[in-house]
Amino acid sequence: MNIASIDIGSNTVLLLIANINTATKNIKTIHNEYRIPRIGQGLVPNQPIKSEKITLLKNILSEFENIIQKYNCKYTILTATNALRIASNSKIIIEDIKSTYNFDVNIISGKDESRLSFLGAVSNKNYKHKTLVIDIGGGSTEIIVGQNNKLIYNESYPIGVVSLTEKYFKNSPPLIEEINQFIKSINNYLSNIPKLSPKIAISIAGTPTTLACMKKGLMSFDESQIDGAILTTTEIKEFAETLIRLNPKSILEYYGKIVEGREDILLAGTIILNLILNHFNLTETIVSSKGIRYGAIIDFLQKYY
Repeated sequence: MNIASIDIGSNTVLLLIANINTATKNIKTIHNEYRIPRIGQGLVPNQPIKSEKITLLKNILSEFENIIQKYNCKYTILTATNALRIASNSKIIIEDIKSTYNFDVNIISGKDESRLSFLGAVSNKNYKHKTLVIDIGGGSTEIIVGQNNKLIYNESYPIGVVSLTEKYFKNSPPLIEEINQFIKSINNYLSNIPKLSPKIAISIAGTPTTLACMKKGLMSFDESQIDGAILTTTEIKEFAETLIRLNPKSILEYYGKIVEGREDILLAGTIILNLILNHFNLTETIVSSKGIRYGAIIDFLQKYY
């Protein structure tokens, strides 16, 4: 059977169409789509998502609905994270989506977000060593450590690339003082996280996948080349040193379409990724193209099949 899984994040909205072998629970990717409406732009807790962002979101869901129908999906799973978690008008939005598309939106907690991130990242893998999963999002970052598919530590932190770029980077390129304040803020959160000595790191979401595309010189996203790619901390640091010197327009001109929609937040994500790896004394990370939308399917299968 085919299942559709949509991940509504603060920056992106992602669609996965997957074929499921119900006997083996194997998930085979059929189709992936991503859009960058940035519904969390300018959003602070207990304030509404802007009406123009809601319109963008609904336009994307209309487009995705057509794709879902094309693939004759038996189920459609919608998972929403930080933006809808903190917005004052979340209830109105999910009721609107239900009445328009008959989609049920599941707004998950930070704990559940990190759990689904881990499930997606390690899906179809057999990591026997203690594994760190890093999910850098627009409004939050999830840090998870597990072993043999069991969670040891999972927390969600309010260090998203959209929210912190808006908070700290007032100039473009940012001033050294702004960079230092940004790093200090991230390190304040990391200082409370136990080291736990993971042997492997897996990074999911837009920052690592974009950096992997940049490393390989890709002009468009190619999951077959990105899933499983390696980024070293030296490479990540070098990317950060380049991005620090450029404004968003220059970043887009320099790296091309592959950074489009992320050109103003990529620096923040790159620094966050490097700081997390350094905190755990790791020198590289595996890049995964999977994440919450895969984890949501795995979770669904565990509950109902």
